[in-house]
Amino acid sequence: MSQARLASCVPLPLENKVLVNVIEKAKDWALMHGVGMRDRKHFNKDVIQIAPFVLLPSPFPRTEFMKAVELQPVLNELMHKVAHDDQFLEQTLQNALQVDEFTKNLYDIWVKVRNEGITQSLCLGLFRSDYLMQRDGNKIKQVEFNTIASSFGAITSNLPAMFRYILRSMGYGDIIKNMPENRALSGLCAGIIEAYDLFGVPDSLVLFVVEEVSYNICDQRFHEFHITEARPDIMVIRKTLCEIYEETELNDKKQLLLEGKPVAVVYYRSGYEPAQYPSSREWDARLRVERSSAIKCPSIHYQLAGTKKVQQALAIPGALEKFMGAGASSGRVRDIFTGLYSLDFDEAGERALEMAIADAERFVLKPQREGGGNNLYGEDVREALLRMRHSRERAAYILMERILPPLVSGYVVRPGAPVPPPLTDLVSELGIFGVIIGTKDKIYSNRQVGHMLRTKLADANEGGVAAGLGALDSPYLLDM
Repeated sequence: MSQARLASCVPLPLENKVLVNVIEKAKDWALMHGVGMRDRKHFNKDVIQIAPFVLLPSPFPRTEFMKAVELQPVLNELMHKVAHDDQFLEQTLQNALQVDEFTKNLYDIWVKVRNEGITQSLCLGLFRSDYLMQRDGNKIKQVEFNTIASSFGAITSNLPAMFRYILRSMGYGDIIKNMPENRALSGLCAGIIEAYDLFGVPDSLVLFVVEEVSYNICDQRFHEFHITEARPDIMVIRKTLCEIYEETELNDKKQLLLEGKPVAVVYYRSGYEPAQYPSSREWDARLRVERSSAIKCPSIHYQLAGTKKVQQALAIPGALEKFMGAGASSGRVRDIFTGLYSLDFDEAGERALEMAIADAERFVLKPQREGGGNNLYGEDVREALLRMRHSRERAAYILMERILPPLVSGYVVRPGAPVPPPLTDLVSELGIFGVIIGTKDKIYSNRQVGHMLRTKLADANEGGVAAGLGALDSPYLLDM
């Protein structure tokens, strides 16, 4: 079956002279408004280049966009409840823990802190639920739910203004009304500020946990700039996990002290993949933060709730109803799930394994990892499953039915690439940001705060922008 196609917001292809002129304007706008990243190949702290972006906003059905927006608070609460259900997490992750050292290290910290007694019961979630449209009816299906380091809320908040400028400069100002505003940056930062105020200790700090080298610097710094502009009394400090190990301590109140001041909120923009824990020092730092009174974004159990194994377990009949009851909300959530299958050593796992080996193109093989570039597709799925067929390693993966979104024609603008770029077939992934603050028994805030659109070449499997695979975009809403 051929993939469906959506019409571009303006007639394509563009005449060459127009295209070159518009790209020059768009690049300058992007650089001057922080739609940028550092160059991975030729790293220089003094240099920012454009982040990859799509020249024109990509079409997206209005009804499906609004469905995703309206579902976000429901999903926030679901994941909050999942994270606070110790028995569900233990049962869901038990097989993966035997073969996935990274998830086991996170899990061990969680158990250790629970056994000691949790010092800070308040949690802050800055979440993002990601969707692709399925070609049969163009209905959204959930790709994953991100509970740690959900990126690009800051940069993508700027993109509607960039696209409005581009469309006006091309004489299409009448259609910009179909571009939704995006206030992800202010909404996400408001969550950090609200958590800070709930911590309630004057002169305390907000700590951003960052990588040794930050390529996606604009997206991170905009959060810091926005917080300090909105609340000059809040000091934001950036530290790596290794620096946290060396420079922080816990006092007798279990406050996390940095430079002699208590830390109110710890916001992770690192710590989501094994390479970010090269030694025991990083793990010790993570444990120290988790033992402290600081409000964590995310807490360790929020991060565990964001694993692919949990996503698959929630698709099992009856799982959603356990957390949400049997009402309309659980049906709305189940409607966005695609096929998700365990690869455990049981009857269901064997069935899933044989099904995928027989028709590998239908599936994606996903490990318990964030950050992009970790999934397997097509023939790689078959080869991996044949290799792991009798190995416990397979329990660290889930199997997901592949989503085939509609195509749209467009131009991807990349730093250093020849101009003009070719007109290519693209597919888009929608992310909806949410904020939740609460304890096991009480939710203080729960809301949807913005969106992002990430677009990639139709023949590319992965689409992470920070990993160099996708391009930033913004939705152009269609009434279909």
